[in-house]
Amino acid sequence: MGKQLLLLFQQIRARSCVIALCSSAFLAFGLYQVHSLSGVTEGGVLGLTLLLEHWWGISPSVSGGLLNLVCYAVGWKLLGQTFLVYSFVATAGFSLSYHFWECFEPFWPQLADMPLAAAVIGALFVGIGTGFCVRAGGAISGDDALAMSIAHVTRINIKWIYLLSDIAVLMLSLSYIPVQRIAYSLLTVVLSGQIIGVMQKIHKPEKVDMCRD
Repeated sequence: MGKQLLLLFQQIRARSCVIALCSSAFLAFGLYQVHSLSGVTEGGVLGLTLLLEHWWGISPSVSGGLLNLVCYAVGWKLLGQTFLVYSFVATAGFSLSYHFWECFEPFWPQLADMPLAAAVIGALFVGIGTGFCVRAGGAISGDDALAMSIAHVTRINIKWIYLLSDIAVLMLSLSYIPVQRIAYSLLTVVLSGQIIGVMQKIHKPEKVDMCRD
């Protein structure tokens, strides 16, 4: 056990931990300053938890935890122990950062009345924040862990996996969310997924190859 921990410690890179921490703080800033104001949402686990809550009364605190746990378990199985370490750093960094940003008033409250601008700006925060964390070999949320795992197995470009999973959740969400709001949400998930894909082409992680057209 001691030797395994020592080996794992030797594999962990401080640079990747810093990137995972900074990228999660960047994403938390965007979600607080943009998404929480505009009502423009994301797909993936977040959208699925809201769907389960609306139709079956299952609290997101329960469904979100279980869904993320399953996704991280899959990621650990396919991507290794270092993935779990970087993901833990990113997840903890996101939670702490979001709590920190909540101590401040919104910088641009007018975004609440500008859903198109919010969709584009929000996509930049999500795409860049998530993209950097994935490049470091970690995942901020279960969505990212699952997308990385599928890309690792199928060799499909990760941007298409993000896009298909998010669209599937958003289409299901049409059962209770107005079409106009879904349209803006669809725009932000399409843009964010493409940004993540572009970032993967710029630089490939040594351990986890996420790109193939």
